[in-house]
Amino acid sequence: MELTRNAFKHGLRAGVPQIGLWSSLASSYTVEVIAGAGLDWILLDCEHAPNDLESVLGQLQAAAAYPTTAIVRVPWNDMVALKRVLDIGAQSVLVPFVSNAQEAALAVSYTRYPPQGVRGVGGTTRATRFGRIRDYAGRVEEELCVLVQVETGEALEHIEEICAVDGVDGVFIGPADLHASLGYPGETANPAVKPVIDDAIRRIRKAGKAPGILTGVDADIQRWLAAGALFVAVGSDVGLLARSADELARRYRAAVAAG
Repeated sequence: MELTRNAFKHGLRAGVPQIGLWSSLASSYTVEVIAGAGLDWILLDCEHAPNDLESVLGQLQAAAAYPTTAIVRVPWNDMVALKRVLDIGAQSVLVPFVSNAQEAALAVSYTRYPPQGVRGVGGTTRATRFGRIRDYAGRVEEELCVLVQVETGEALEHIEEICAVDGVDGVFIGPADLHASLGYPGETANPAVKPVIDDAIRRIRKAGKAPGILTGVDADIQRWLAAGALFVAVGSDVGLLARSADELARRYRAAVAAG
């Protein structure tokens, strides 16, 4: 049995923009719904969503039947967290709050087997198709995609050094935390921060790595794709559900009020 090809990773390497959706509802049923929409990727969030290892496993299984890449954002830059999501079959991971090259190197090391890293070896995991993939440990890096998240002023200062870390495939700009770090908590599109994000995207791309970001605003999606972003989440399952529910409520309350 062969390794599953990571279409998302190969798309980034080819410079083809990858369009995705954030998934925070922590539901395999929801993931199955959105996985069939034709998106390039779905982000399964363990940092700010009520996911645990077993719920993520169910979501990976739900997404597996569809031509979309499931990316798992681990709760922290932690060896155990990364080992466990890799063992249940995640091929693409997003590591939050990486602020310098040393932290980026640690993140990569947690995804690599010795001697290149410190990932623990488990022989009959879902990642190895329960021992059926030939030489999994020797070849897993071919299809493994490591994304790190920059979301502080400090991280912006060290973008080139972070990008220079071998094994980092992409750098995701966390808009909410970045705004907070720069003095605009609770905002995600302050006009003072947008040019900073533009510059960060260009710097990441110039350094040879794939830039990514999340925004549900169409004008910003177009802006950051034009700036060179290569993986863009264009919304979230929570946002889609909430806004659609709000719109239905407004429409039919108005209709009832009108008699």
